[in-house]
Amino acid sequence: MADVFEILADPTRRRLLKALRGGERSVNELVEEVDIHQPGVSRQLRILHEAGFVEVRPDRQRRLYSLRPEPFRELEDWMNDYRQIWDARFDKLAAHLASQKKKDVK
Repeated sequence: MADVFEILADPTRRRLLKALRGGERSVNELVEEVDIHQPGVSRQLRILHEAGFVEVRPDRQRRLYSLRPEPFRELEDWMNDYRQIWDARFDKLAAHLASQKKKDVK
């Protein structure tokens, strides 16, 4: 399986994921929404499906695509590990700014 960041690095795939945030869509609906030709949309949806970001549901002659929450939860977990580092740095910055403000008031 490709690295999640390689998958999300492609702007077309990010546009498709954004379009799918509104709910289930057919390929034709996605073609109209992201303004990319059908073969390109289908190719990118296949990559997203293989990476586990989207699921496909057959509906008569159409294939409907929707987001799967699991990979986004994994990304959130990964980000939370780094958020602790950022929060600590923001706390230090806030303390520094507060001390500077006290100096300016004196």
